[in-house]
Amino acid sequence: MIEQRNEIPHLILAAKVRKGLSWSTIADALGQSKEWATAACLGQMALDANQARTVAELFELPEDAAAWLRTVPHKAADNLASDPLVYRLYEVIHVYGGAMKELIHEEFGDGIMSAIDFDMDIQRQDDPKGDRVRIVMTGKFLPYKRY
Repeated sequence: MIEQRNEIPHLILAAKVRKGLSWSTIADALGQSKEWATAACLGQMALDANQARTVAELFELPEDAAAWLRTVPHKAADNLASDPLVYRLYEVIHVYGGAMKELIHEEFGDGIMSAIDFDMDIQRQDDPKGDRVRIVMTGKFLPYKRY
């Protein structure tokens, strides 16, 4: 019996390793991008009934897991700042965040980029000096309202 939603990602990761599944295969089963499906399996997204059932069956989760997978999660509940890869992403924002903000405001005006109306694509980019990680993020621009 599952007591909390945050127990499920551990079960999913263990089953993923045991079954030798890739995130792309899991995404195909869910009918979503690999980026969204991975975030969902790591506990950051609520799944619809069919997706929750698919995940529960695919990973052979306990009977009550599908109900938990349909609940709205606490976003970013775990502190990943100590993970080296995630820390480097924080570092990118610390170093380039001010420039990104200035350039977005210059192009769009005063507002924010949505992380709700958002998508992301992560790809490998071949490079003779060593392969590179290509991250493309697109979010709807939301101007601040004047009143």
